[in-house]
Amino acid sequence: MAELIVTVFDACFSDPRTLNTRLQGGAEEPYYRPAVEVGACHRVEFTRDYPASALHEAAHWCVAGAARRQLPDYGYWYAPDGRSAEQQAEFERVEIKPQALEWIFSQACGLKFRVSADNLDAGLGPSESFKRNIWSQVRHYCSQGVNPRAERFAHALAQATGRPDPLRPELYLLESLS
Repeated sequence: MAELIVTVFDACFSDPRTLNTRLQGGAEEPYYRPAVEVGACHRVEFTRDYPASALHEAAHWCVAGAARRQLPDYGYWYAPDGRSAEQQAEFERVEIKPQALEWIFSQACGLKFRVSADNLDAGLGPSESFKRNIWSQVRHYCSQGVNPRAERFAHALAQATGRPDPLRPELYLLESLS
């Protein structure tokens, strides 16, 4: 499935005349590398060959604006596994939109979405409010729309996998979040 996700992403966004961005697996850690050399492409790197990592990193790329897409790893704040409760709350605040898009992309592929607290060492799973906020953001995206990159990718994934339009709110149930 990761290979299909890469193929769809690259078909949507790799044109050097426009967004010039490719999705690439095999990384030990996810990372975004803006092109620094003439003729090079921007790279969205995801962990190993994990489809969920590919979708999550594609979601971060879709959330990032033009200025952030010129910065390594979008210039985002990140504290690694083992965050304090305060750091975890900040992580959850900044992860609502990317995880909401990841859920939409997962739906487009027919994959199960799992909320990620990304803090196993501290033993902190995703809070109920985090789950509710992700669900609310997905519902907002379904009713108000997503940005053009996210919409293009979601529909291209659905078309490639023979799935229905992933921007239908009835597809997303709060109680399905784990």
